[in-house]
Amino acid sequence: MTCVVTDPCINCQYGECLDVCPADAFHRGPNFMVINPHVCINCTLCVLACPVQAIASDYELSPDRRHYIALNDELSQIWPVAASGAPALPDADHWAQRRDKHALLVR
Repeated sequence: MTCVVTDPCINCQYGECLDVCPADAFHRGPNFMVINPHVCINCTLCVLACPVQAIASDYELSPDRRHYIALNDELSQIWPVAASGAPALPDADHWAQRRDKHALLVR
C-alpha cells in the first residue's frame, strides 16, 4: 500500500507534505508532485498535511482516480526527489480549489 498524489496538487505544490514525510518519497515535476510507491511507508502523514486534499491511500481512491497510482509510479522514476522547503508555485492559491486539473499536468 502507498499514498498517491492526485490532480488537486497540479499547479499548486504547497509542499507541506514534504515536511512530514519520514521516507523522502516525494518527487517534484514542473507543476505536480508524486509519491514513489516503492519508498512510501503509507504512514499517511502527508494526507493530513496536504492543504488541498490531493493525497490519499491507494486503497481509498475511487475507480476514476485509480490511474494516479500508475502515474505516481511512472513519474517518480524520472522526476527528482523533492527538496523540503521549496516554495509553492506562484499561482497556487488561484488553483487550490480547482478540481479535474489532469489536463494541465506538465510532464
